[in-house]
Amino acid sequence: MLPATGGFVEAGRGLLRTLQQHHQREKAALLLLDAHYQGTQPLSYMAPELVAKLGSRLRQVVIHWPELVVDSVEERLDVEGFRIGDAAEADERLWDMWQANGLDVGSHQAHVDALTMKRSYVVVGARGLSDVDPSSGVDTDIPLITWQSPLETYALRDPRTRRITSAASWWDDEPVDGGPRVPRAVLYLPGSTSWWSLRGTVWVLDLDGSVGIDDHGLGVCPVVPLVNRPRTSRQSSLGFEGWSDLEAVIPLSDAACKAATDMMVGSEFHALPRRWVTGIQPEDVTDPNGQPVSPLSQVAGYTWMFPDDEGTVKLGQFAEASLSNYHETVKMLAQLVASVSGLPPHYLGSATDNPASADAIRSSEARLVKRAERKQRAFGEAWEQVMRLALLVADGTVPVGVRGMETVWRDASTPTVAQKADAAVKLYTAGIVPRRQTWTDLGYSAAVQDRMEDDLEKDAARQAAAFGVGPAPVVPGQVTAVQADPPGGDGPGDGSGSESD
Repeated sequence: MLPATGGFVEAGRGLLRTLQQHHQREKAALLLLDAHYQGTQPLSYMAPELVAKLGSRLRQVVIHWPELVVDSVEERLDVEGFRIGDAAEADERLWDMWQANGLDVGSHQAHVDALTMKRSYVVVGARGLSDVDPSSGVDTDIPLITWQSPLETYALRDPRTRRITSAASWWDDEPVDGGPRVPRAVLYLPGSTSWWSLRGTVWVLDLDGSVGIDDHGLGVCPVVPLVNRPRTSRQSSLGFEGWSDLEAVIPLSDAACKAATDMMVGSEFHALPRRWVTGIQPEDVTDPNGQPVSPLSQVAGYTWMFPDDEGTVKLGQFAEASLSNYHETVKMLAQLVASVSGLPPHYLGSATDNPASADAIRSSEARLVKRAERKQRAFGEAWEQVMRLALLVADGTVPVGVRGMETVWRDASTPTVAQKADAAVKLYTAGIVPRRQTWTDLGYSAAVQDRMEDDLEKDAARQAAAFGVGPAPVVPGQVTAVQADPPGGDGPGDGSGSESD
């Protein structure tokens, strides 16, 4: 443990303030990106006078294109393991760490945040007794890997090496017995991790025995960012800390939501035929209590009534309005979203009279597949760094050869089972890939491949025994025949054969 010296406390307090200032400067933009993904963004392009006039009757129609853009890519980002060096199979120890930390689900959450809000973070640390779930079967020898939202975490980089030099996370403890929430923070440094709480306006180091300062001595900050589409500029506003996939989609999505909302307002006021009547005086219209009611106080669902100086009562009906112009507007905006996001048109509801062929559908997904493969390359580097950190935390050193670690991703394309099998068989029969790689290409896990290997060996042994090529496999409890010695042999057999257990 590092001593809680005044110099360390002051330096940590100042670094926390710096990190928090950077984080608060960007948090509003991140919240807006997250709101668009969740469909809770404010209504745009609507005249404020119209909003005030309609009041509570106006409700935004949300078209969830941002969610579709993010999820369509994220659904193709499935980690299946990690290979070290020239190994043909995924490393079992690294995969055990991955599974023990629930990263099958956690990685998807981190990917969604990174695609939506420019980046997300992964933190690696030692697992204490309080971090062990007895029902999980995970022991303290497996490092703790957690994923963090950019709404709660921020990291600073060295401008020369681009390595993380410091990071912090913030949260509020739930109140106890109706008390106030207590703001908390954790500060990550290359040599230590420290826990803080906000007392008034001052960050105070926690020293209650279970938290305080952990002198891990790793020599590297245990925080790895998953950055989406980074740029070369060091200014976060220009994209070095990531670029959201929603930046180009949000204006189009807001316009579509506005058009759809206008369409619903128009359907209420203009799509249904409106009836009118003249020659009715305002005092002729009363409420159930006999009080006068303005003829135009209620528009929807009522007959429009107007007074007439001549006192002649006339009835009529306005022609209903067509809403097809809104349909064309939304369709045009959908085409623009498809062009900037790489989504196939049928993802956005664009359909033709004749359904597209399977080849045409796969061709339309080419840009989407390539975008997913780019994400795999960028995120794969981050996940490899996470697993190297996990080995460093577990063993105190990074083994030789781990530098060449490779993330194994599931195929980002969507071939049919028949296509995958046909391609794998052709590669195997041509001698280009071995059998194990063929199984990997078909999507079988390492455990299933081991079981298949055992089954094939047993089948080969049974066939060999059936044709007298070799001994039959020995099965416990089964009576097997012992082959007679050949004539002139030196064995104990007498040529007649015998049976034994």
